[in-house]
Amino acid sequence: MSRLDELIQELCPDGVSFVKMGECCTITKGQTPIQKAIPGEYPLVVTTDERKSSNTYQFDKPSVCIPLGSSRGHGVASLNQVYYQEGKFALGNILCAVTPKDSDELSAKFLHQYLNLKKDVLIVPLMRGGANVSLSMDSLEHIKIPIPPMPVQLEIVYILEKFTELITELTFELTARRKQYNYYRDKLLTFDRPIENKNIYWTTIADICKTVVSGGTPKSSNADYYGGTIPWLRTQEVDWRDINDTEMKITEQGLASSSAKWIPENCVIVAMYGATAAKVAINKIPLTTNQACCNLEVDENKALYRYVFHWLSKEYKSLKALGQGSQSNISVNVIKQYRIPVPSLDIQERIVNVLDNFDAICSDLNIGLPAEIEARKKQYEFYRDRLLTFDNASTTILNAMQCNAMQCNAMQCNAMQCRAD
Repeated sequence: MSRLDELIQELCPDGVSFVKMGECCTITKGQTPIQKAIPGEYPLVVTTDERKSSNTYQFDKPSVCIPLGSSRGHGVASLNQVYYQEGKFALGNILCAVTPKDSDELSAKFLHQYLNLKKDVLIVPLMRGGANVSLSMDSLEHIKIPIPPMPVQLEIVYILEKFTELITELTFELTARRKQYNYYRDKLLTFDRPIENKNIYWTTIADICKTVVSGGTPKSSNADYYGGTIPWLRTQEVDWRDINDTEMKITEQGLASSSAKWIPENCVIVAMYGATAAKVAINKIPLTTNQACCNLEVDENKALYRYVFHWLSKEYKSLKALGQGSQSNISVNVIKQYRIPVPSLDIQERIVNVLDNFDAICSDLNIGLPAEIEARKKQYEFYRDRLLTFDNASTTILNAMQCNAMQCNAMQCNAMQCRAD
């Protein structure tokens, strides 16, 4: 039996009471104009995770801060998240603060966890308006929230914060590993020009490729061209990673009616247009692409495709700087003429082995840090949903703490350790 189970059975065996938020909390509108705030020593809560600053404060108690306007606007009711803040702080005038009247009866951290989970069913439906969708503070007063005994609230907060801390630590680790990868990539792929080493020569991308082609887009108005089985890659999916599937598929008819064409697996794909210009990826399956993808089929007798991938990743800023127009688009010809140092295949393989190890840690969605972070997020969401689901008759969080409920197949559950013992 877990610590939480024991507390529930001891303190609230018959369930928890629900109270209107206006009865147990003070709801106050923010007074600080965000754009006109004078920077100072106090945090200024705005509608992002970022904290600005202010030279004055409005609150000095732990509070939940709720945006009063839709996160999306344009007539759509939406709320990305609610925010928690403690200590002395200022609040933007497009948010309100919900502060428990009695901190011995209701924890602001517990309230934050609960409202953040239930915002789409408790808060978003209260938004009103046409183009400017907004929320009234009066409507918030009628939201009913559960108030379990304080030891139960604190235990739930403790468990969820442990998950959050672990996710934060893993995210910091990922950032550090990415910096490490960039450092070694730049070191290993820095060659002097001209090069006297006979094992290394400079040439163009076109010279080390069998083919360099772009793709095409079937006419979007023809429904018969889409929804088939042929993988079709767009540039928004090109993001320094391996491509094992595509978000969209086209039909044989769509392929025949456009410039889209099959490319073999293990091509280096370079995005040419818009925000993703100069980003690279590798397709691990045969697929087709749109016209904004430049697809390099590398000649394995001259270069390793992974070596070319790492080189172009290193050269991202330089290649992107060659773009033209308002969107800094680059062309197939620019990519074909881009210079690349070509050491012997043995040296390329050694470089690739080092960089691939770092890249796997930073990017692999099966074994790397991103996979671990994703597993922990899912685990957090699972326990959060279980721990914060109540009804008036009985609580449904009994036995929520058994770690085998998740089967996350990630690291040992350090977040729990196991408070479920």
